[in-house]
Amino acid sequence: MILDVAAKRAQLTPDAPALWWEGRWLTYRELDDRAERLAAALRGAGVRKGDRVAVLAQNHVAHIDLLLATAKTGAIYAPFNVRLAAPEQRAIADYLRPALLMHDEPHADKARATGVPLWHLDEHEERLRAAAPDPRPPGYDAVVGPEDVQMILLTGGTTGLPKGAMLPYRQGFYNAVNTVLSWQLRADDCVIQATPCYHAALNAFTVPLFHVGGQVVLQRAFDPDEYLRLVQEAGATVLFLVPTMFQMVASCASFATADLGRVRWAISGGAPCPLPVREAFTRRGVPMRQGYGLTEAGVNCFATRQEVADRKPHSVGWPMLHGEAVVRRPDGTPCAPGETGELTLRGPHVFAGYFEREDATREVLRDGWLWTGDLAVVDEEGVFSIVGRRKEMFISGGENVYPVEVESAIYDHDAVAECAVVGVPDERWGEVGLACVVLKPGRSLTADELRAFLYGRLARYKVPKHVEFAPELPKSGAGKVLKRAIAERFIARHLEEEEA
Repeated sequence: MILDVAAKRAQLTPDAPALWWEGRWLTYRELDDRAERLAAALRGAGVRKGDRVAVLAQNHVAHIDLLLATAKTGAIYAPFNVRLAAPEQRAIADYLRPALLMHDEPHADKARATGVPLWHLDEHEERLRAAAPDPRPPGYDAVVGPEDVQMILLTGGTTGLPKGAMLPYRQGFYNAVNTVLSWQLRADDCVIQATPCYHAALNAFTVPLFHVGGQVVLQRAFDPDEYLRLVQEAGATVLFLVPTMFQMVASCASFATADLGRVRWAISGGAPCPLPVREAFTRRGVPMRQGYGLTEAGVNCFATRQEVADRKPHSVGWPMLHGEAVVRRPDGTPCAPGETGELTLRGPHVFAGYFEREDATREVLRDGWLWTGDLAVVDEEGVFSIVGRRKEMFISGGENVYPVEVESAIYDHDAVAECAVVGVPDERWGEVGLACVVLKPGRSLTADELRAFLYGRLARYKVPKHVEFAPELPKSGAGKVLKRAIAERFIARHLEEEEA
């Protein structure tokens, strides 16, 4: 099992382009040298095996440098979510207790609020040049093994304190192997890393492509027009974004004429990709696939063939090569084909648990299986589809309602740009649906018109009782819709109306 990927790649393909950053390609030899230099700087700062080193920054080469330096120091890469407020950053720092925190200028105030020793990234290149690689000091033991923790990634916590998912080297290795083999990645593949590094996004393509010797373009912050330009200039072969980002790219004025000739396929992650977005890329000759993963397992858990993706656009396919999946009832028994249950996963790509959260770990890791909290269904062909989050499902008048199904029907209306469906309290039915809808520019639609449209597509109890129109949906830094925020905003407004 190769744990120091930078060192191995520097031996195998030293001069091959590896990472594009700020206008130039860094080779695999350069990436390894940078990682060695950062490791020396960290050792000089007193960082030892098992210490957490945090990063509070938008996409920056320092994320890559630190990730690759972990195997050389035994330190743990622990990125912070830049969208959290200063008090939340302090709470995360108190929880993870990093030895130091690397930060960029836009987040300097938040970094200072943590109380952690700081390294400003304006000095990153100077620090690397000054820290020449040197032999490990006497008594320094940074040898890492497969079960040592390489990363702690924050998961959950759209409200409240997130949990730190501990990802050992074993997990990162098998996620990369699964992705390369099951998605058939190649050394001539190139991807634009546009999703935030402070989530699990580096594990989606960057780390797997480093294993196979591919190319990664690091975009500092997602901008759809720049993304399209980078796709063309770098010759990207695979596209990976969340649905909101794909929609923004498809809405660019240059999308219709952009040269996408090298793109082999695109994969949407984080949430189901709406049919209109899929169709926009398909018309440009870019086959679309639906991915599925979660921080605790990879993040790539399924693979599909293109003909299946075209035939069953909402499916995610079959478990990766080194992985198992079973859809289960609450009592743990497997569901029958077509029956909705909770997705459970098993394999070497599953995480080690939550940092200092034993109760939360026991809740999701049971008898060797990860209970994901996601609802899924398997069809007669053994193909898996994700129905939604277990916590997002709501019961209206005794009937289960899955928001993903309702959202898919809403997207069939050609005036809808984005939508999200959540369950909200109702005196008569217990819970009913609330649809928050963003319309396409220049289009109009009323709540009654949308409901009338849905009555022909859904059972009446699935049609949202409440419809709200908004200029945009609240989203996380990774582009995921914050459904809890939509529900809380609705409930708070209705409480104010009752008090008035």
